[in-house]
Amino acid sequence: MRFGSILSRGALGYLPTLLIGMTPAIADPSSWRQEWPRTDFSRHSVAYDEIVSGGPSKDGIPAIDNPSFAPVSEVGGVASHAPVISVAIGDDAKAYPLRIMIWHEIVNDTAGGVPIAVTWCPLCNSSVVFDRRLGGRTLSFGTTGKLRNSDLVMYDRETESWWQQFGGDCIVGALLGAELKLTPMRVEAFDHFAARFPHGLVLLPPAGNQHGYGHNPYGGYDSASTPFLYRGKYAGPVAPLARVVTVGEEAWTLDLLKKRRRIEAGELVLTWKPGQSSPLDTTDIDAGRDIGNVVVRRWTAEGLEDAVYDVSFAFAFRAFHPQAPIHAE
Repeated sequence: MRFGSILSRGALGYLPTLLIGMTPAIADPSSWRQEWPRTDFSRHSVAYDEIVSGGPSKDGIPAIDNPSFAPVSEVGGVASHAPVISVAIGDDAKAYPLRIMIWHEIVNDTAGGVPIAVTWCPLCNSSVVFDRRLGGRTLSFGTTGKLRNSDLVMYDRETESWWQQFGGDCIVGALLGAELKLTPMRVEAFDHFAARFPHGLVLLPPAGNQHGYGHNPYGGYDSASTPFLYRGKYAGPVAPLARVVTVGEEAWTLDLLKKRRRIEAGELVLTWKPGQSSPLDTTDIDAGRDIGNVVVRRWTAEGLEDAVYDVSFAFAFRAFHPQAPIHAE
């Protein structure tokens, strides 16, 4: 593992806290009230000792709130096999390159008239897109700087309630128990998106930002033997940082799908094709090893339609779904 590249994330990252030998700080609501005066800490569905401080403060990893885009044909600097989160709603098709997402983790946006939050947590490799509408209001999201099961804990700016990125449920605050609706998306190579949507739009880096877009501050992370800032135990059929394709409370290992190329499970159809770089391999996102493109669709009365799925690390799926199956053969 290339620890130097991980240390390069500096004040914006989670990993330096652990690498210099410190134990991740367990969450203590009494110490947060000055920073979070509007959060109702009397309401919570998880034990507070499950939440740890990742290092950054509130909004220390800044969400993108006013995203700018350019047409596919005008975008430069994105390699053909670079990974993007793609969303298609109505007449809108948008791509959110992970070379940008790795420094921001959340984009508050609108697609096809639907307010959405596009999210990616590098530590558990979870990509989730949410509908931001809830109970007659539209929420906007930021980062708390906290983690649970090594997964991003978000907050909404309207009530400062806290939300689990893996699944979209509110775990602390006034909106406790609410769940965000998940929106179908794909994580695919840029050239796959461009071929599907030649008139699609691509997220641009925020103006004036000095981040090293295209640089992976977690070099070698997806080859690590254990996840960072994870305090739980893991028992599974594959290594904790092996990728699994998850649909609800069921998962298939990426290696199995790669071997078979196509898996049919009830109404689901999972397929794999080569040609997408891992964003968490080398320090240059575009130079990461080929992990391929996963698509999950579901048979409906109208034919095959994109399903809600994710390609996350096995430890994260097992942490949130401890009894759920992971199919490895």
